[in-house]
Amino acid sequence: MIKEIWKNIPNYEGYYQASNLGRIKSIERDILNRGKFPFKSKEKILKPQNDTRGYSCLNLFKNGKRKNIKVHKLIAMTFLNHIPNGKYDIVVDHINNDKLDNRVENLQLISNRENTTKIARGKSKYIGVIWQKKLNKWGARIRIEGKSIYLGVFDCEIQASEAYQNALKMYNNNDLSFMESKRKRNKLTKK
Repeated sequence: MIKEIWKNIPNYEGYYQASNLGRIKSIERDILNRGKFPFKSKEKILKPQNDTRGYSCLNLFKNGKRKNIKVHKLIAMTFLNHIPNGKYDIVVDHINNDKLDNRVENLQLISNRENTTKIARGKSKYIGVIWQKKLNKWGARIRIEGKSIYLGVFDCEIQASEAYQNALKMYNNNDLSFMESKRKRNKLTKK
């Protein structure tokens, strides 16, 4: 059995702690109710709510201000030294893809690109490959800088995956020629 370890959450020291098992607790402390009436708040394990995307969230209070934050981010901040910057360059990933499994051993810090390409979408087992029912063929797409780039249709699922992997290699080598629009490519081939 894994021993539960509690640590102070950065920026919430003396208010809240996170555990390696993915739980959050409020620490016993003196609080002013409505800024005037002192009372002792008892230590308690908080019960998260699920947001619309299926992640566990909590409201944390400090200095009269409330902040809604995802539990996996709190665990990563506490145990993985994650520093959220609002840019999503580095994100907290659930290794087993279970958004409610917030144990520290199930969390990792990865790039946003790695996270968005981690799970193959649609009926394909390959990342960036989708089945196009109307064409009865496999399509390939890649998402770059917030835009979905269509890479074409293929008879074979593996060919579509190769097109995706080639585009990803080109992007990583700062070659963005694959990003030309389909319309522009068609004009070039018709001439």
